[in-house]
Amino acid sequence: MAEKVLMKGNEAIAEAAIMAGCRHYFGYPITPQTEIAAYMAKRMPKVDGVFLQAESEIAAINMVMGAAAAGKRAMTSSSSPGIALKSEGLSYIAGCDLPALLVNVQRGGPGLGGIQPSQSDYFQATKGAGHGDFRMLVLAPSSVQEMASLTLKGFDLADKYRMTAMVLADGTLGQMMEPVSLDTNEVKQYEKPWALTGTRGKRKPNLVNSLFLNPLELEAKNFERYERYEKIEQNETMCEEYMMDDAEIALVAYGITSRVSKNAVELARKEGIKAGLIRPITIWPFPKQNLLKAANKAKAFITVELSMGQLITDVELAIRCKKPVYLCNRTGGMIVTTEQILEKIREINKSGGAN
Repeated sequence: MAEKVLMKGNEAIAEAAIMAGCRHYFGYPITPQTEIAAYMAKRMPKVDGVFLQAESEIAAINMVMGAAAAGKRAMTSSSSPGIALKSEGLSYIAGCDLPALLVNVQRGGPGLGGIQPSQSDYFQATKGAGHGDFRMLVLAPSSVQEMASLTLKGFDLADKYRMTAMVLADGTLGQMMEPVSLDTNEVKQYEKPWALTGTRGKRKPNLVNSLFLNPLELEAKNFERYERYEKIEQNETMCEEYMMDDAEIALVAYGITSRVSKNAVELARKEGIKAGLIRPITIWPFPKQNLLKAANKAKAFITVELSMGQLITDVELAIRCKKPVYLCNRTGGMIVTTEQILEKIREINKSGGAN
């Protein structure tokens, strides 16, 4: 077993990216993810990598596109309003079918909001990352260990499917410290015959492009892309189920709120309430089948969120409104407590799960 080291979540992401073979980082400082850029500034020169603090978030994402087009593992990181600025570039990257890694350590919003943790970018990550028909792989860690392991996973999935992977964390996970194993086993290598590496007189020139003036050609590209997305939904969906075998009240939470929710489930069980937890690890693709199966037994669902209720929409769609879904939340940078969740469980249990 690999030796564990004590690391902050943001630093774990940065070190894991280097271990994954990332040698091109382009970013811009914004709380609460600035440690990623600071760590990269120190480490990249020591591994013959490139660290560049861009003049803006918009510049950073376009630099990522350039490096990715050359076949390099490239990444950027930011926090909520910074990710919004990158949305045009993300759409261009998707239109060019380029692999890249994006990290969002969320803060409260809208607007500048505050620098405290939030989960209010769920819609942005899963539904509104940029214009046009495209998806991003979205991985939601709930520990510092997963900040590292899902960064490694994100690079691999991005290369495998030629698309952007996002690690969607929050300010709490970015700033907290936990023991982390940085054992990567074997980093996967992917052939990139499409990359702009120069022909050396041995092949026809490659073209990386997102402009298709022929509507039939653009339609064909979009259909092909969604065939790929369907394979991802079939093969790459990840979630954790906790005490769900006989659960009558199913909590659904990701990231930091899933940790608090797990404590609430254990306390509810001590009171004789059959509670359980479904934790999406990929929030796109979303674990629809796990939730639909749970709806056959559970009387009700509770989403636990640091937002005004964004995850709840996907839960309702996944279970096809078979059972009522309630919201337990805090927002604006406040963290939901175990007692608040437990009180909601008690309330729903007393009502029998009815609306």
